[in-house]
Formats: sequence, C-alpha cells, structure tokens
Amino acid sequence: MDSSLHEVWQAAAGSPFVPLVGKGSQFLVAFFLLLLGLSLGTAFALNRSLLNLPVLAFPASLALAFAISMDSQGSPTPLFRAVASSTRPLYQLLKAINFTNKVHVDITENGLRFAADHARVMQGVAHWNKTLFTSYTTNFPSNPPAEDASSEDDNEAAIPSFQISLPALLETLQIFGAVDAATRQAKADVDPYRSNLRNYRSDAFSAQTLGMSGTCSLSYPQEGGPFSIVLDEAGVSTTCNLTTYVPETPDDIPFNLEDISFKIITQARYILDALAELAPSNPEKLTIAASRSEPYLRFTSSGGALGSSTVDFAKGKDLLETFSVNGTNGRRKWMQTFKFDMIKAATEAMRIASKVSLRGDGQGVLSMQFMVEIEGCGPSFLDFRFVPYAVCEEEDEEENEEEVGESEEDDGDKE
Repeated sequence: MDSSLHEVWQAAAGSPFVPLVGKGSQFLVAFFLLLLGLSLGTAFALNRSLLNLPVLAFPASLALAFAISMDSQGSPTPLFRAVASSTRPLYQLLKAINFTNKVHVDITENGLRFAADHARVMQGVAHWNKTLFTSYTTNFPSNPPAEDASSEDDNEAAIPSFQISLPALLETLQIFGAVDAATRQAKADVDPYRSNLRNYRSDAFSAQTLGMSGTCSLSYPQEGGPFSIVLDEAGVSTTCNLTTYVPETPDDIPFNLEDISFKIITQARYILDALAELAPSNPEKLTIAASRSEPYLRFTSSGGALGSSTVDFAKGKDLLETFSVNGTNGRRKWMQTFKFDMIKAATEAMRIASKVSLRGDGQGVLSMQFMVEIEGCGPSFLDFRFVPYAVCEEEDEEENEEEVGESEEDDGDKE
C-alpha cells in the first residue's frame, strides 16, 4: 500500500464528515424542498415560457434534486453488514448445531455468535469469526451515559441480538453454489462408478474453475428488522429476508472453570471413530470415564438391545496430546453418564474439526470445544456443553469401592 494513501486515511479518520443538515432535521428539510419543487413545477406547467425557465423550472429541478439526495442520505445505516466470497464454511459451522429449530444470534464487532439450546441439558455454540468475511462492518448505537461514571458496562455499545429459524438459514446458505452441486449430482447419477471423491471435485466447467466468483452479502438493518441475505452468483442475484424474533437468551449451562476435574486434547476423528464403534448397538446411555491409571479414557455404551460396548483410549502423545485428571471430591477419576443421542448430536462437529478439547468440572458437566481449521481464515470454534444423568448414592458407593481396589493394586505394584 502506498504510504501517502495511508497517511490520507489516517488524516481522514481525525476529521469525520459532518453533514450540513443534521440527521434529525433532514426529513423536514427534504419535505419542504419537495413541496417547493412541486409548486414551482406546477406553476411553470400552467405558464410555460422562456422567461419562466430560470424563474420557475430551474429552481423546481434543483429543489427536487436536493430533496431526493437528502432522502437517500437520510436512509439509516444498517447495524451490521458483511460480505463473504463463499458460504461453505458458514454452512458447515451452523450445520454442526442443527439440533433445534431456532438459534439465538448475537452480532459483535468480532463476528456472529449462534447459540442453540435443547431442553437445558445440551447447548451448542457456533462462531462466525470476522475473518470468514471479505468485508465486515458494524454500526451499533451507544447506550446513554450512565449517572455513575465508574460503571463502564453501561456506556458500551448495545450488541444486537435476535432469534432466527435455523433450518431456514441453512436452506438459504445452500442456494450458493447449487448449480455446481446439481451438475455434480447429475453426473453421479449417470456414472454409477463415479467415486465420492471425484463427485465432489470441481470440473473444468464449474463456476469456481471458470472464475465466476460469487458473493454473499449479509445485513441486519435495525432492531426487529429481517436478517437479509443476498446471494449473487454468475449474474444471478437471490435475495432472502429471514424473519427475526424477539430474543429469548437461554442461560448458559454452568461450567466451573475453577473446578476442572480433567482435561484432554485429542484428534476429533478419534472421538468420532469411538462413537461409530458404539452406535451399532443402539445404546441409550454413554458413560465417559477419565482416570489417572489405565484405562485413561473410556467410553461405555449401555441400555441398548444388543448389550453394552466399551472403547478404551491409551495414554500416548499420538492419541492424547494433553492429559490431566484431578478427580472430583478426592477421587482418582471422573466418571459421568450422558444420553447417547446428545453426544451423537455433536458428530457433525467431529467430522469437520481437527482437534477437540474434552473437559469436565466437579459437578459433572461435560464441555467439548472443537477447533475447525479453515484455509485462509484461521481457526473457528464450536462449543458444546452436556448435563449428565443424576448419580444415585448406590452408584457412588460402587465407584468408591472400585477406586479403593485400584489404589490397593497400585500400592501392591509399588511394593
């Protein structure tokens, strides 16, 4: 970038443009100019002559032109506007939390946050970082200054929030690139021996190869307005206005970061493979146990018609990159039981993520944080939280007996 142009930008930032007519009085001034232009135009139409051209016609034209110009300038700037060259990462991140009908949306200066809640026992959060967009601008109105100058939170900009239909949003994002997808599907139907890998490759006549790049524009004009999506691809423009609803912010499932019982970082595909091994038995429950001794991480399915199954993870750098177990209530391991379908709902995130961080707190809440690497945009994150089944006192006693037995075995090995 030219240094002189950069200096011009910095100088312009210190002297913002101030319109001659304030925003609050622009409507009245434009309305007056419109009436003046119509009046002069009507008078000239009734008495048309060369003498009345500079007296009536020209002033009427100028008044109408200024009125139209002020009306266009007076249109409010949208609260949010962003442009993306591809909707694929946006669609993949949202599809990972596709277990509810409506999602809560928060628009921040760093990106969009989508939160999905299921019966207060499962929550999923997808983040659209601003790096996913080629252009990202916000225009948040500031809250009125508080009487107490020490309270800084009241002086910050109000973050727009609303609820939106998740299936409708996913269906809209799928429109982008639908032509190429339909072409690939048609070729796959004609050629039954075409592999899935080749089926997803772009051919020589795809829009991407021919250089016909498209754009996806997102905007939110004002509080209570629709969430607008404009898809422009190969000269075809599609506009979708999605209805927004009054925000009902769900309370986050509490997760105590100061009382973390275990933390494991591993490849997301390892967790996906483990669930794939347990799924054929159609289980109802999934027990996750993290222990300091072998097995270090165990997934046990139960409640299925075909019995129970177990998958153990070895403690190695190739399998478990980070491994830390503090235990809960003085115990040597952390073990909780969850509904299998809840954990299974996060399999889409496991497919697209490269790594996953498993954490459990002292109250038994499980946290899964997935890192999705997007080429040229940096990492994006998906957060899931799960509430376990209530643990009975009898189960607690059995766990204590097992731990006592394990500790005795460890003492015997040391001797």
